[in-house]
Amino acid sequence: MILNVFLGIAQIVLAVALIGAVLLQSKGEELGGVFGGAQSIYQTRRGVDRLLFTITVFLAIAFFTLAIVNVVLSAAK
Repeated sequence: MILNVFLGIAQIVLAVALIGAVLLQSKGEELGGVFGGAQSIYQTRRGVDRLLFTITVFLAIAFFTLAIVNVVLSAAK
């Protein structure tokens, strides 16, 4: 019971962090770029962009892993 509450809270925190990380990646573009309206050119990620990309990937993997664990533990009840 307590574990389910902890997993739910952790999943909400990871979701908010993942949304923030994805929105921060569109910096330097106009407002239309946030919603996919701007054209983009492929560029190599360097410095902070690379770190933010790595953090986003880590958050996504952690979120989906936690979601799977949450479903498995809920089904085991």
